[in-house]
Amino acid sequence: MKTPKAIGLAMAMIAALLVPAAAVSQSKKAAEVPAAARKSGMAQAPAVVQTAGLSCQVSDARLIGEDKKSKTSYYEVACGTGQMGYVLQKPAEGSVTAYSCVEANTPPAPGQAPSAPCILPGNSDPKAVLQPLLKTAGADCIPEQVRGIGQTKTNTYMEVACQGGTGYIVLASVPFDGAKPLQAQNCLMYDDAETNIKCTMTDKATRLAAIDKYVTQANNGCAVKDRRFVGVSKDNSTFYEASCQDGKGYIYKVGSTGALTETYECAKATQILGGCTLTDARQAQNEQAGLYTKLVTNAGGKCDVDKYALFPSKPGEEVVELVCKDGSGSILISKAGAKGQALDCARAPVAGYKCSLTKPEAAYALLTADLKKFNYNSCEVSNSRVVGKTEKGTTYVEVACADKLKGYMIEYQDTPTVTAVQAIGCAFAGNCKLPGNT
Repeated sequence: MKTPKAIGLAMAMIAALLVPAAAVSQSKKAAEVPAAARKSGMAQAPAVVQTAGLSCQVSDARLIGEDKKSKTSYYEVACGTGQMGYVLQKPAEGSVTAYSCVEANTPPAPGQAPSAPCILPGNSDPKAVLQPLLKTAGADCIPEQVRGIGQTKTNTYMEVACQGGTGYIVLASVPFDGAKPLQAQNCLMYDDAETNIKCTMTDKATRLAAIDKYVTQANNGCAVKDRRFVGVSKDNSTFYEASCQDGKGYIYKVGSTGALTETYECAKATQILGGCTLTDARQAQNEQAGLYTKLVTNAGGKCDVDKYALFPSKPGEEVVELVCKDGSGSILISKAGAKGQALDCARAPVAGYKCSLTKPEAAYALLTADLKKFNYNSCEVSNSRVVGKTEKGTTYVEVACADKLKGYMIEYQDTPTVTAVQAIGCAFAGNCKLPGNT
């Protein structure tokens, strides 16, 4: 990776050529651009920009200087309102090298001045250019500080520190081009990673403190004791964990827009990127398992809950798969203000739910019992599949028999409860596809 130090060395010639300009740029007053430098820049730089392949409509330019020995010219260009500006290095022969103003303004080392910063009025605040680009990339950030980290053959790396304490590593094109998509990765992803890319403009504790605002928004009575970055999901949602002074804990899901979208108690967060680690999750899970045992009993089911896993939730509804201590399973559907519904794993697919924590064989005895209701007593169910719904809203489930003889189609209604209403032999039903039934 070409680091700021390497970039600084590459641009050191520019500083040597124009020491007064670089010095002025660091003062409180805006640097004055000589008319002759601007005239030469506006005459020559647009062609250089075009050669470099930049999507920049030059609105202002200056000739920084020329190295007669290497026959290399240096320019600064501004690209119009809301666009990133550049410092360009054009040799007499060979490719043009372009550095964004963020990179040009980054010191080669702490305590040093930038070698050749951007000083044109149109390039006065390059960090502001990044805000809409970050938003498009799914990062809610108003940049307070920004620095160039370096370049590889394919990416320009930058660090952005945002208002509120969050920060991002930005992966952009080489050279930087705001017209091309960029990625924004939370700085917390890099804190414990084995990489030479780190966020340095704020510390980890400051970035983690941003979690507190989500705890406040959740309004779940948590007085924060400790904080942890959990990870990022494929949809660019970010997850944080907070442990509370009262011993409880939560995982907070934050959408790509920066808004809190969901809060999970640690007892219900076992499937979320490894679950909670700051609280005693095992105790919380045992307490939750006891609660689900009561809820499934109240719903008319029977399950001494050993383990559980939540399905994706809907507003006002919770659906959870339960694993019972006897090896069977159940689906518990709870809705706000209504009595819960319990479905054993044999009949849950009729309602659109599939048990994944128990073996399918654990449900076959219940399907066998449904066949016996219609005097089909010789079939011990060994396999099953949901065929689909009928026009009248019932659902067919095909079953195969352990004796390898042809099986059956069982018809179920799912309201008010899942109930078998008839069974038809595959010899007459048609559409049977399980092995042994065709």
